[in-house]
Amino acid sequence: MAPNTAPIKWAQRSDSVYVTIALPDVKDETINLSDEKLVFKGTSQDKEYQVDIEFLKAVDAKGSTYKVLPRSVQMVVMKAAKEDGGDDEEFWPRLLKNKALEKNQVKIDWDRYVDEDEEEEAGGFDMSALEGGMGMGGMPGMGGMGGMPGMEGMGGMGGMPGMGGMGGMPGMEGMGGM
Repeated sequence: MAPNTAPIKWAQRSDSVYVTIALPDVKDETINLSDEKLVFKGTSQDKEYQVDIEFLKAVDAKGSTYKVLPRSVQMVVMKAAKEDGGDDEEFWPRLLKNKALEKNQVKIDWDRYVDEDEEEEAGGFDMSALEGGMGMGGMPGMGGMGGMPGMEGMGGMGGMPGMGGMGGMPGMEGMGGM
């Protein structure tokens, strides 16, 4: 049986592309990234998946990185520097060279999406998931949340008035004290 096509999400910055292969618990993965294409094979939930895509433009395979996480495989693929030595990288209109393949296989990663003219405010990708630690860490300086201010005197909510002990309900005799 032919392997399934793995779902792909992507977002970009002027210097890099963030690719997510949205498969949980990937095992036996093979990831080959060249300057023109990405080939992925792996198993998720006892099904084989693969991706074989050709990027719209050249990338820098050596400067790129990936990590297999519990819910996905995440990659930061660096865009190749322009041959004329130009410093200004550009946003790509799409991820793949093949438009038809892109319509069926690739979705925009709206969680990481930044509009081209808002990139400077948003900064780069959140790389924390790719830097080793799996924990979320928490926000520095938050300490304990404590209680909600002004609510100290509220006490318990009680129960629903007029319900009593719920005695006398038919069919509940053998239930004991729940």
